Amino acid sequence: MPGSANKLRITERQQDVLKEISNSTTSALRLVQRATVILLAFAGEDNQDIAKEVGFNRNAVAKWRRRWAKLWHKLILIECEQSRAGLRRAIEDALADAPRSGSPGIFTPEQVTQILALACEPPEKSGRPITHWTSHELADEAKKRGIVESISASQVGRYLREAELQPHRSRYWLNAKEKDPQQFQEKVQTVCDTYLNAPRLHAQENTHTVCIDEMTGIQALERIAPTKPVQPGRIEAREFEYKRHGTLTLIGNFHVVTGKLLAPTLGPTRTEADFATHVMQTVTTDPEASWVFVVDNLNVHASETLVTEVAKTCEIKQDLGKKRQTRRAQIAGKPQEVLVG
Repeated sequence: MPGSANKLRITERQQDVLKEISNSTTSALRLVQRATVILLAFAGEDNQDIAKEVGFNRNAVAKWRRRWAKLWHKLILIECEQSRAGLRRAIEDALADAPRSGSPGIFTPEQVTQILALACEPPEKSGRPITHWTSHELADEAKKRGIVESISASQVGRYLREAELQPHRSRYWLNAKEKDPQQFQEKVQTVCDTYLNAPRLHAQENTHTVCIDEMTGIQALERIAPTKPVQPGRIEAREFEYKRHGTLTLIGNFHVVTGKLLAPTLGPTRTEADFATHVMQTVTTDPEASWVFVVDNLNVHASETLVTEVAKTCEIKQDLGKKRQTRRAQIAGKPQEVLVG
C-alpha cells in the first residue's frame, strides 16, 4: 500500500494568497493547479485523490508537496519581512517551473518601473479622454512613449497585480476643513464619545442615539406595464419602459444601538423645514425618551427653524438670540449633535 504523505504547514496569510491564485481566472493554469494541490494537501487529502481532482499524476502531486515543504521556512521569513505583494511573488516563484536555458525576459526592470509609474499618472496627462487607466490603454501608451516596442495588455495586467496597483478603481474621500489639529481632535473625540456612550444611555437613561443622513435625487419611476411573474422555463419579465414622476429625498435615521432604520421621511425636497419636521416626527415615536441626533455640517442641520422647534419641545424660555450668532450654540454647543429631551 502506498504510504500517506505528511500534512503540509501553511500560515493564514499564505493560505489566503494560495486561495487567491487557485480561484484566479487570469493566472496560468499550471499555477492555479499547483496552488490547488497545496491547499488540498493542507486539508489532509492524499496524493491519489488530489491527482484525480487536479488532473495531475501522483508523482507530480508529490513533487509539489515536497517543493512546498522545502521552501516553507523561506516563505515564513519573506512573510515577516515583506508586503503581501512580496509574499505572493515568492509563492508564485515557489510554484513556478525551474529556470530553463534560453533567452532572458524581454522587459527590463527599468521598463517595468516606467510602466508602473505611468499607471500612477492621471490619463489626461497623456492626452487621453478617459478618467481611469485600463491595461489596454496602458499598453498602448507605453508603446507610444517608447518605453517598450510592444507589450500585451495581459502582461501589463500581471505587472499591476504584482505591484498591487488598481488604476481602474477609485474611492471618495473628504479633506478636513479644520486646520487646527487640536480642535480637530476635540471634534473627533466628541463624535466618538457620542457613539461609545449610546448603549449606556439607551439602557440606563432611556435615550435614543440616531445618526441622520439624506439620500437626494431618488427617481420615482413607474413601469408602464405590470411585471410578469416567473414561470417554469422562463424568468421574471420586467417592462423596460417607465414613466418619470420626478425625484424624492429620503431622510433616514439609523439607530446606533439597535441598528434599525427608524421613522424615515420621504418627500420631494430637503429644506430646513423638511429636516426640522423630520426630527420632530422622529421624537414623537417615543415622546417620553431623550434623543441624540448625530448629523453632518449641512446648513439645514443647524437652522433657525430647528433651533426654534427644539427650544419649544424642551420648553426653553430664554432668549435664543440672533440667528447667525446662536443657532449652533443653542444646539448643545456641538455642531455634530442635536439634543432633544
